[in-house]
Amino acid sequence: MFEDLVASLRSVWETEKDVGLHEPIFIGNEEKYVGEAIRSTYVSSVGPFVDRFEEDIASYTGAKKAVAVVNGTAALHISLLLAGVRENDEVLLPSLTFAATANAVMYCGAIPHFVDSEYETLGIDPINLRQYLDEISDQEGGVTINKKTKRRISVILPVHVFGNPCKIDQILEIAKDFKLEVVEDAAESLGSTYRGQHTGTFGLLGAISFNGNKIVTTGGGGAILTNEEELGQMAKHLTTTAKVPHRWEYVHDQLGYNYRMPNINAALGCAQLEQLESYLVFKRELFGKYKNALNGQKGVRLMQEGNSAKSNYWLQALVFDQKINKDDLLNLFHESGLGCRPAWKPLHKLPYLADSPKSSMLNTELLVDRVINLPSMQIN
Repeated sequence: MFEDLVASLRSVWETEKDVGLHEPIFIGNEEKYVGEAIRSTYVSSVGPFVDRFEEDIASYTGAKKAVAVVNGTAALHISLLLAGVRENDEVLLPSLTFAATANAVMYCGAIPHFVDSEYETLGIDPINLRQYLDEISDQEGGVTINKKTKRRISVILPVHVFGNPCKIDQILEIAKDFKLEVVEDAAESLGSTYRGQHTGTFGLLGAISFNGNKIVTTGGGGAILTNEEELGQMAKHLTTTAKVPHRWEYVHDQLGYNYRMPNINAALGCAQLEQLESYLVFKRELFGKYKNALNGQKGVRLMQEGNSAKSNYWLQALVFDQKINKDDLLNLFHESGLGCRPAWKPLHKLPYLADSPKSSMLNTELLVDRVINLPSMQIN
């Protein structure tokens, strides 16, 4: 039943080669800058490319401070700590996300508390979230408490899924009403904006990923974004093992983390950022081609940016009106040379997270059987 759909989407790619889901592309100054880093011998966590990369990220996103770290999970971990997440706190996050979002919460000794997603953006459903918090929480001394577990709920951790901005303005309103901080998981959304503001800069802090499959890569890497100068300085301090600067002494004033991005990775990132605008143009053009290919196809839509949002279209996603046999469809895609993938298994279904508190997961459990990611890589 999916043959026509697969054939239409395969026609988008004017090549007989197999097309993967996503791969990095290196056609700029990557070799030049990495070579400079090697020749300088500054290949670890100190060097001019790290400083430049942080400045470039801050300038591009509009954040007052960007701190480069080893991966997006580390960026989330430190962001949550700086937002005040402590042991036995609960952090509200979607179940429809990559495991790293919940893992970062657990690194803080906190409890992931899963909330439902919505069909439009695949992000947190703000209407359901407000109703849920009204039902399960109380205010005690300016703190939001889960009435059932008696634990503090401290942070909302929204995710901009596949690069599509969630309804962050509504989430911020909920956070204000319930006295919660917001930390954004913007791992996938470099280049995405909401009402003209870059994702990851709405909350107290935000986290970006530069993993090998992201729109811009440093091999492995991430960044913490914040508009609070003091938080930015503390983020840099904590990710540098909390070492007090000194010409020769080793003094660490608190528990720190060896999370700084190496200079050699930052060199790669500087070259990648120079090409980001061309990547975004390609992604948007690919979205248009897929949309045209779906013309006349019933029961399925292509995930697209919502009102007031501009997506980087990092990964193109199909959303079906009804539950599909994913294995049958994925087999057809792969036989046709398209390396498609399903959405993540909902986190509340994973064994190590199964006992976590959660709201109704109605939309999440429907969506997981209806979402397929299409190849979104750029071919030279």
